[in-house]
Amino acid sequence: MKISKLLNNNAVVVKEDDQEKIVMGLGVGFQKKKNDMVDSNKIEKVFVMEEEHDKFQELLSTLPVEHIDVAEEIISYAEGKLPVPLSNHIHISLTDHLSFAIERLEKGYLIHNKLLNEIKALYKPEYEIGVWAKRLIKKKLGVDIPDDEVGHIALHLHTAKMGANSLQNTMQLPTLIREAIKIIEKEFAMEIDESSDNYQLLLAHVRFAIKRAEAKEPFPSMDSEMLTLFQKKFTKSFKTAQTIADFLQAEYHIHFPISEVGYITLHIQRLTENRQ
Repeated sequence: MKISKLLNNNAVVVKEDDQEKIVMGLGVGFQKKKNDMVDSNKIEKVFVMEEEHDKFQELLSTLPVEHIDVAEEIISYAEGKLPVPLSNHIHISLTDHLSFAIERLEKGYLIHNKLLNEIKALYKPEYEIGVWAKRLIKKKLGVDIPDDEVGHIALHLHTAKMGANSLQNTMQLPTLIREAIKIIEKEFAMEIDESSDNYQLLLAHVRFAIKRAEAKEPFPSMDSEMLTLFQKKFTKSFKTAQTIADFLQAEYHIHFPISEVGYITLHIQRLTENRQ
């Protein structure tokens, strides 16, 4: 393969079978020029970017090489850990995001992620990869990224999983759950212990309920006598569960049937009973 464009010491553009490809590898572009042959022994990755090909080239030619190398190492590690393949777009989205975040941290800016606890619970494999990435970035770049940034990395990885929704939709689920938790904390004038088992159970239940509603799948039923008992015995928890259901319906057009309100009531009761 002949080089048609140099991007940096570790990335070049080649043309093969009338198709442009981006070839990456340590030193693949070092002391090379246009029309030189690529050393096949140095090739680590070959990309055919169906979309945003020019954007990827721009990133590779403008961002610090060390940022690109770290991002690619994180992506390679993630590809070995996650059960589904990642979209090629991750090479643009994560690299661009990570470089910008590192530059901000080096300038002393703080990074915040108000959905961090929800991301930890909802996207555990991706968050664990983010924790590994945190150690790598510290080792390779000397930059100590906060847990908030680990959460952002997890979101990008989850969005890149083939078949996943957009980043906006990926963020919507943690946002919805954060809003539900805020309703509970307001109604009971309490701060929920987000490390507790009951919080994790509530989180998991609401997550699956929202996904079930979005997929228009049937909800499990609840005996009417049991539901009436909950309404009478756990009045405040039931009212709070109904408030959450009304909020999701009004703001996001997500409908929970009365049986689901009953199940959420149980979780809220367990979560708050030591305060009542």
